[in-house]
Amino acid sequence: MKIVTVIGTRPEIIKMAPVLDEMEKMGIDNILIHTGQHYDHDMSQQFFQDLKIKKPDYNIGVGSNSHGKQTAIMMESIENVLIAEKPDIIMVQGDTNAVLAGALTASKLHMAVGHVEAGLRSYDKTMPEEINRQIADICSNIFFVPTEESAINLLFENINPNEIYVTGNTIVDACNRHLKIAENESNILNELQITGDIIILTIHRAENVDDPKRLKNIVDALLELNNITVVFPVHPRTVKTLKKFKFYDKLEEAPHIKLIKPLGYLDFLLLLSKSKFVMTDSGGLQEEAITLNIPCITLRYNTERPETVKAGGNILVGTDKNIIVDTYKRISTDSTLYQKMKNAGNPYGDGRSSKNILKAIIDEYDNGKFDIKLPEHVKSFIGREVLKIQENITVSEYEKKYHGSTVNMIFMNNEIKFPYSDVNLRDMNVLINKFKSY
Repeated sequence: MKIVTVIGTRPEIIKMAPVLDEMEKMGIDNILIHTGQHYDHDMSQQFFQDLKIKKPDYNIGVGSNSHGKQTAIMMESIENVLIAEKPDIIMVQGDTNAVLAGALTASKLHMAVGHVEAGLRSYDKTMPEEINRQIADICSNIFFVPTEESAINLLFENINPNEIYVTGNTIVDACNRHLKIAENESNILNELQITGDIIILTIHRAENVDDPKRLKNIVDALLELNNITVVFPVHPRTVKTLKKFKFYDKLEEAPHIKLIKPLGYLDFLLLLSKSKFVMTDSGGLQEEAITLNIPCITLRYNTERPETVKAGGNILVGTDKNIIVDTYKRISTDSTLYQKMKNAGNPYGDGRSSKNILKAIIDEYDNGKFDIKLPEHVKSFIGREVLKIQENITVSEYEKKYHGSTVNMIFMNNEIKFPYSDVNLRDMNVLINKFKSY
């Protein structure tokens, strides 16, 4: 079996590192394409070396361009690689332009696509990531979802549940793996020489840093935080915007705010693990925070990681100054609330996601699921119906007995549940999709 993995940004490399590592341990023939969407040295060759994973077999070097041009360049180059390598499956992760390019190109070539971190939805189509992840899921053949909630999102988009695997999120594997490396190799705590409690801050989303009103609200809120040091690794683009709107000097002059250059991943991860709070507009950092037991305050009005909020480790505050400040004060002065957030259960699994993903891939490969052929029989969708099952029968047994029927959803105690194959359906209401082949 040959697997081609497409990555393009630092978060993709971080989250796929344990999967790539597991492929190497299992002796799977794996080819790595790096599109170079994050294109500076620290985010490319040195990064692979720091994380102790194989360097890319192909570097596209797409660099910075418009969304359309960037995606087009990646698609053309990925197509050439896929035609030459003839993989059994193409793996993509997340919601970047590299994911869009990889999934769309592979599907046009009738090659199987596996989407790691499938099913996430913010329901905000102003976000380019939301468009990318939805299109990637349309193009995919096997879906590796982090949680049951993500799986249910796909069920509502009529994805066959037999193609969905609830594997957990590789961010847990990644944090466990990479923090060990960081503890051995990072010296960031000595370099910064910070005493007392830390809140680590990241803001990078265009809707926050490019909007002067929103950015002012965030800056004004930061200036009012007390009894804590705000460590703010500022991206050059954010520095430029802060200076343009004349906010940079206010932050620089505040004694409790420490502006620093962007950190390497290992330095950042170690600093994050020692922080008391996280304040961010990043999606991935919401996952890392709950994995490392750090209460998270998210500067957004929606999130594609609602499980972190539901679990109690994350609070959405938007960009209203008063809400930001009040939320911080409430958590920092209420030890019960703080401990509740700190000890929130991790919805993303136990750190075995990489093994779960590769087991699913091997099972699907062995069953010939990646051999995509043109249809040779007529297959008609008959319709859907909700049934109450009286039999003592599991999902897999039901689908074998009633050929052409797929158990799409289970309704239990006013909640929708994913139809795992071993769930007993007796006395349950289920949604059935019915097909006829001839």
